[in-house]
Amino acid sequence: MATSARIVAPTAPQPHTHTIILRHGRGSNGSVFCDELFESEDSSDRFIVDIFPTVKWVFPSAMESYTMSDGEFQWFDMSSVQRPQENNEIQKSGLWHSVAQILLVVEEEANVVGSQNVILVGISQGCATGIFALLASGIRVGGFVGLNGWLPLADEVQGITKVPGRVQDVLKMPVLLQHCKDDDIVPVENGDDLKKRLEEMNMCVKWECFDDGGHWLNEPEGMDGLVDFIQMVMIAT
Repeated sequence: MATSARIVAPTAPQPHTHTIILRHGRGSNGSVFCDELFESEDSSDRFIVDIFPTVKWVFPSAMESYTMSDGEFQWFDMSSVQRPQENNEIQKSGLWHSVAQILLVVEEEANVVGSQNVILVGISQGCATGIFALLASGIRVGGFVGLNGWLPLADEVQGITKVPGRVQDVLKMPVLLQHCKDDDIVPVENGDDLKKRLEEMNMCVKWECFDDGGHWLNEPEGMDGLVDFIQMVMIAT
């Protein structure tokens, strides 16, 4: 594995069919994200790890990178998650470093199950890093899920996708975005901006916005949406 990660192997006796790579938010790590997600239930009181027994779950952790002001683990430095387009220059070095990390993990898992059977999920800064990595590299996976996120270096990455002759297959990738209106960390407007920018690239985006849930997914409706999306990707592949 290219970086430290919490890995949960498939639980079924059947072969490993899919890999879901999940990137945590700023100030968290892979193990914490894993524990929190696996404690969340859908409307039928089911845990997601039990719903998908042939899935391998990979929860990478960010390298030890700290903000000058907050002293938090993060995927890249930035001055404000509320205003993510400010001070773009300080974001670039860490962002591109994290892109290289995630693409290596994607490549490793794609070599096992095929890229169409890899799903990338990210929350908050993990969402931002994940969608940027796929758009900037042009690499397509089976699907992308973004929770309470945004698009970093938005104008720059939109320009990259318009380069003549560039492979556009990534723009055909299905996307699920969720955001909670009472998120007091990343404003819902940032998630709505991400949705609009992806739609401007002609991507197929499913947008689910919930009244409550804070800086997390709404339970149980948000978990229902996540389960439905994963099932849709698995059926399609």
